[in-house]
Amino acid sequence: MTERLAGKVAFITGAARGQGRAHAVRMAKEGADIIAVDIAGPLPPSVPYDSATPEDLDETVRLVEATGKRIIATAADTRDHDALKTIVGKGVAEFGRLDVIVANAGITVPEPWNDTTPESFRDVMDINVTGTWNTVMAGAQHIIDGGRGGSIILISSAAGIKMQPFMVHYTASKHAVAGMARAFAAELGKHKIRVNSLHPGAVNTPMGTGDMLAALNRANDTNPGLMQMVTPFLPDYIAEPEDIADAAIWLASDESRYVTASRVAVDLGSTQF
Repeated sequence: MTERLAGKVAFITGAARGQGRAHAVRMAKEGADIIAVDIAGPLPPSVPYDSATPEDLDETVRLVEATGKRIIATAADTRDHDALKTIVGKGVAEFGRLDVIVANAGITVPEPWNDTTPESFRDVMDINVTGTWNTVMAGAQHIIDGGRGGSIILISSAAGIKMQPFMVHYTASKHAVAGMARAFAAELGKHKIRVNSLHPGAVNTPMGTGDMLAALNRANDTNPGLMQMVTPFLPDYIAEPEDIADAAIWLASDESRYVTASRVAVDLGSTQF
């Protein structure tokens, strides 16, 4: 690795597994110390896939420490604004700075529009939108205080560029995240803080566990053919978490120092038709 983040500190949510773990490990390999957060416990009842566990978060700690970098990992809900502020404050006190924020934590619930309940709509919006806002608010002032500038990466989705069938709430939330990135970019630019949204397509993560595939199939049966709206151009069809981490590293590093308010898609072309 080239240590493109040497001496820097990154705050990453949803870090227990999947994309969040990939971001944490890759950024550590590139020289960053990590402040990691994950709920590491039960997700809302409407979520059909398996929840992350404390053991998952422990494994992220082990993998980061194996790179020789430091990590502070805490189980917390991104909907808890005060908890995030406390966690980041302690991390900055320990590591001395904050340079990068990756707001990765999020959930998805596949269900037809008329099966969506007020509870599932609220849960998706609270975690994906309010939780992302809480993440930025917990860390941005620390980057400003450092006086060195920095990078904030909000993990949206291909659904935040195009849409995702049978996920009205998820699609709405990920469009909101993309808009939030541009709005923060405008106001934080004077501090040399860049804010971009990263838009993965299908990724091989634990979101595919539990009843997730069955739930997708049940939803698709209500309107066959809609899933073809997000067909990738490339034959691989699905990315690995490390592929998304590659893009996040670029956005976090000085290689993208003039890139801000951008929507960066890593979706195999699925949003382009």
